[in-house]
Amino acid sequence: MAQLRQDFAEFEKRQTVILVIGPENAVAFTKYFTENNLPFIGLPDPERSVLKTYGQEINLFKFGRMPAQVLVDRTGTARFIHYGHNMADIPKNSEMLVLIDGLNE
Repeated sequence: MAQLRQDFAEFEKRQTVILVIGPENAVAFTKYFTENNLPFIGLPDPERSVLKTYGQEINLFKFGRMPAQVLVDRTGTARFIHYGHNMADIPKNSEMLVLIDGLNE
C-alpha cells in the first residue's frame, strides 16, 4: 500500500479511486489505515466475500492472502486483474497508470 500512497496524486489526476480491501475486521482495518496515514478508501472484508467474488488466492504457506489488483472502469467492468504469486508480485504504479490512461482515451 505504500507504493499506492507514493503516486496517489497521479491516480487522483486521472480521477481514479483506490479502494483497498482487506480481510481484517473494521477495528483492525481502521487502526492500520490511521497509523499509516493512508489517503485512499479502505474496506474491511472479514467474511472475505469480495475476496471470494474475485477469486483471490489464499495460500497459508505464503502468509495468507496473495495480493490482487483489479482495475474497474466507470461502467463497473473489470478491465484488468492481476493475481500475485507472492507478496511482492504487484504491478508497478507506472503500469497501472498506463492502463488507466488507455481507458480514459
